[in-house]
Amino acid sequence: MSAKVQYPHRATKPKRLRSLIESQQLEFILEAHNGISARIVEEAGFKGIWASGLALSAQFGVRDNNEASWTQVVEMLEFMSDITSIPILLDGDTGYGNFNNMRRLVRKLEQRGIGGVCIEDKVFPKTNSFIGGERQPLADTDEFCGKIAAGKDSQADDDFCIVARVEALIAGWDIREALHRAEAYRAAGADAILIHSKLSRPDQILEFTTQWANRAPLVIVPTKYYSTPVEVFRKAEISLVIWANHMIRSAVQSMQKTAALIHESEALTEIEDRIASIDEIFRLQGADELAAAERRYFSSYQANTKAVILAAARGGDLAGLTDDRPKVMIPIGGIPLLRRLVDKCKKRGIDDITVVAGYKAASIDVSGIDVIVNKQYASTGELASLACAIETFTDDMVIMYGDLLLRSYILRDLIESDAALCVVVDSATDVNDGSDTQDLAFCSEPDDRSMWGQAVSLKRIANAAQAANGKHPDGRWIGMIRVKDNGRRWLVEAIKVLQERADFGQLGLPDLINFLLSDGRDVRVWYIHGHWLDVNSLADLERAGDFTAEQDS
Repeated sequence: MSAKVQYPHRATKPKRLRSLIESQQLEFILEAHNGISARIVEEAGFKGIWASGLALSAQFGVRDNNEASWTQVVEMLEFMSDITSIPILLDGDTGYGNFNNMRRLVRKLEQRGIGGVCIEDKVFPKTNSFIGGERQPLADTDEFCGKIAAGKDSQADDDFCIVARVEALIAGWDIREALHRAEAYRAAGADAILIHSKLSRPDQILEFTTQWANRAPLVIVPTKYYSTPVEVFRKAEISLVIWANHMIRSAVQSMQKTAALIHESEALTEIEDRIASIDEIFRLQGADELAAAERRYFSSYQANTKAVILAAARGGDLAGLTDDRPKVMIPIGGIPLLRRLVDKCKKRGIDDITVVAGYKAASIDVSGIDVIVNKQYASTGELASLACAIETFTDDMVIMYGDLLLRSYILRDLIESDAALCVVVDSATDVNDGSDTQDLAFCSEPDDRSMWGQAVSLKRIANAAQAANGKHPDGRWIGMIRVKDNGRRWLVEAIKVLQERADFGQLGLPDLINFLLSDGRDVRVWYIHGHWLDVNSLADLERAGDFTAEQDS
């Protein structure tokens, strides 16, 4: 795909168009009829765009007889100009009226950054030149010269271009009349002359060119004499060639084939691989730029946050409930655990969700997620599952266990953290109940509930046996990690180092977090006070029913 055309620093679009028209070499511009086609023209490498009257009227579904108003045309041009950096030359028909309409048109085009306008010497309302052109009356020469002069007097930018289109040959007049009109229009201030012909050979154009003798730049539209080699135009010292209607025509043909195939097959499988992807449409629309702007200007924006959910385990302590499904698919209050967690994410604007499955992965039936399978789930732990998703990591994500039930505010508060790495610690957990409590969190400061958002760093995560050194834990890590900006790089680097260890397959997320801490990474703590639980046993399932009944009521 071609890069955008580069122009001299601070060159305006009218100046860029003028440079094309006055170029010492043959230049080309291509038709576009809306914003997305204009962007495609620029990305193809063209230096300018022809906003064709035929194509613009066609995309509105009306005839090329001035049935689309000039204000509708200008509105579409604004979209085309906004999405591109190359200049646009508008096919302005007859100027949409008399000299006064022309003056207003020029001012409105300049306001929208349009490079110039081409007007033709026919009577308003016009008819397309290839529909009975010989029966179409030409405008009075003096009246058309006044229209050109009015346009030039109205422009604020000296580089704005007005191209006068001579229709004498289309209307059946001879070369002498075409030359007479072209000279009059040049004298009235036209920046270039577009000489038009409907013959399949360029004979009229070349005869006109010879007699014109470079008095002003010449523009042509070889729609009918398309087989003529462009070297002929170069030799004749034509300034600009307009490929005038080929984008709209190719689009129509493609849409007709697609529509017929879908109607015939009553399916999409035959056409999906033949058409542009949805992601390509998003790219052409500038979705990435909007996302970057939202991150910069909208501090609470979270639509690009990603979730990675670890759901590879069977759940061996749940008896026969997991004979045919992983524990994340066990229904709680009629809704699978994973479905509940995915819904929590989506309500917080997290739509990019990757689930790492393992045991009975085919039984995971939850919409709105991407599933990656850890094929070694039976012999590996959580960290190996997380490593399976490493290629999907982003600079803004949350990693969590798939068996969590939690109140929505916990996820909301976590994703609003600006820390590169942040974990959720429940300070209300009874860590002195005598059981082998897992994932005890030891922090730089205990939870001070009188302070909101206190700056606390994690020191380590350990189970009850490992923590028997006299230090009192500050809570329990609940199985959620927030990763942002540099945190992604730290995470990826840590996983790759740990993958070299012989015991990598037995490592869990606490091991990853402790490694990050030992490597000097700052892991912040977000304290909560209950309002969550995980499901690891039949007793947990009973509590989960009560928890969700309260939430669902």
